[in-house]
Amino acid sequence: MARKCPVCEGYHTIKKGKRNGKQRYYCSACFHNFSGSNKSVSEANQFVWFRKWVMERQVYKHLVRDSGMSQSSIQRLFSKYLSKPPQNAIRSKAKVHLLIDGTYFSNGLCLVLYYDYDLQYVQLYRHTNKEKYREIKEDLENLKLMGVSVYSVTCDGHKSILKSVQKVYPNAVIQRCVVHVKRQASSWLGKFPKLQASQELLQISKRITKLNTIEEINDWLIRFDKWYNQNNAFINAQSFNEDTGRMWYTHKHLRAACSHIVNAIPHLFAYINDSEIPKTTNELEGYFTHLKEKLTLHKGLRFDKRKNFIKWYLYFKNQKR
Repeated sequence: MARKCPVCEGYHTIKKGKRNGKQRYYCSACFHNFSGSNKSVSEANQFVWFRKWVMERQVYKHLVRDSGMSQSSIQRLFSKYLSKPPQNAIRSKAKVHLLIDGTYFSNGLCLVLYYDYDLQYVQLYRHTNKEKYREIKEDLENLKLMGVSVYSVTCDGHKSILKSVQKVYPNAVIQRCVVHVKRQASSWLGKFPKLQASQELLQISKRITKLNTIEEINDWLIRFDKWYNQNNAFINAQSFNEDTGRMWYTHKHLRAACSHIVNAIPHLFAYINDSEIPKTTNELEGYFTHLKEKLTLHKGLRFDKRKNFIKWYLYFKNQKR
């Protein structure tokens, strides 16, 4: 009779020779090697369940059913792994195209990633509570000390990121994420603006992500400049608030959207001169969404364990590259 696999509990096993006098087996269903009394193999097989818990939609109920272990045993095992998260390693150092972005979690935790676009690999990360200039500058300085040569940085335009990059890597090309610029402008203007100037700017902003040639960019810049000159007085019109005795911008949302685009333009089209420069941080957006889905499944984790769960998640994601 075939030997039962301790991982999937199936009987699709064959003998795979002996080591140190002990019979080894191979399971063709779950692709794991094991021996009845090999502790290291047993621990490796248990680690499979931890990886499934972190990376797949596996909760304790499913793991108890599939592993044959009790929930208390699984929880003790996973607590042991969570208490010892792995260290990150630098893989690429030459002409790195870096994506930098941060995301926030419900418990006030902010995760900042420094992502190698070419390798699809997280070079560095930081747990913090806000995207801070001092911390981002420190992270970039550490990358530089480790010999990482950053060629370009694509980001959402956060002031702390821009300032840090210009300080540590003054020769790096900065590319504003075109999706962020378009999305933020649309957020200020709304889906169905009532003002004609806002309607026109919304149409102009929607083109930002679709510009792929120098000619298209020049046409867009001419169109935006023409719109701005025609509506300059309207954009900057002010009203007097009698209650506070202060002046305020009458069309503040329109002005905010316009200012956002104007401030982004100097770093908005770097990708057109070098096709290797990524023009969006979309890969990180997907990264963050997937991670948050996993944390939602395990929302009972304490703060420190949530942080270590994220470290393990980043480690497993990097292993795929």
